[in-house]
Amino acid sequence: MTDHFVKAEDALKNYDASVFRTPDGYTSDILLFTVKNEADRPKLHVLLIERAKTNAEGKPNMEGGKWAIPGGFVDEHEDAHTAGVRELEEETGLTDIPLTAFGVYDKPGRDPRGWIISRAHYAFVPLAALEKRAAGDDAQNVALFPIEKALELPLAFDHKDILTDAFESITKELLLTTKVSDFLPEVFSAAELYAVLEGCTKQDTLPPFEEFSSYLNLLPFIEQNEAGDYQFISEAKAHSIFF
Repeated sequence: MTDHFVKAEDALKNYDASVFRTPDGYTSDILLFTVKNEADRPKLHVLLIERAKTNAEGKPNMEGGKWAIPGGFVDEHEDAHTAGVRELEEETGLTDIPLTAFGVYDKPGRDPRGWIISRAHYAFVPLAALEKRAAGDDAQNVALFPIEKALELPLAFDHKDILTDAFESITKELLLTTKVSDFLPEVFSAAELYAVLEGCTKQDTLPPFEEFSSYLNLLPFIEQNEAGDYQFISEAKAHSIFF
C-alpha cells in the first residue's frame, strides 16, 4: 500500500526551504486570570508585566514602559501549548493548570521587530500564586488589574486585541459551562453566584438579578437546600448553563 505514496526523502531532494520567507519568531502568550475582590465585589483580574525600558544589554527595549501579557518564544522542539505550559510554570511555579488556546495573532506589523506570530492562551490561576509573582529580567514591574482597567492601560504590541478576545472567550466559558463553580464556595446564595458572574463577564451580559434568580431552580446542575442556598451537582454534565 505504501508503494503508492511519494517517499519524503525523494520529495526533499528537490525541495529548497531557502526560497520561502519564514517567520522571525513564534511566541506563546499566556493570559493569567484570577478572581479577586475589589470594593467587596468579586472581579476578574489579569496579571500583566510592565516591560523594562532597557534590555539586558542596557539598550532600549521594544515597547519599554508599556504593560504586556507574559509569554515567550516557542523553542524549535516545542509546540505552542508545550511552551505555554513551560512559561506558566516559569511565571508562577504552577503545573497542571489547564490552558485554553483562543487565538492566533499574525497581522503584519504587529511586532516592529519582525514577522512574529503568537498563539494566545489563557488560564485561571489561584490568587495566591499571582500575588507572589515577581518581575522577571524583561520586566520592571508586575501587577494584577481588573480586566476593565487593564484594557485602558498603554498595552504593548497588539495585546489590547488579545486581551479583548480573551475576555470574550472567558465570558462565553463562564456562561456556557459550570466553570464558575471554581470561584464559589460549595454552598452559595443566588446573590453570590450572580456577583461572580457579573464581575467576571462582559458588562451588560447578564439579565437583571430578579430575572436571573427566578430560573435557577430550573437548572439541572444546581440544587437548592432547605435554607434557600444552592450548590452544584457534581455528576451533572452541562453543555449550556445560563444561556
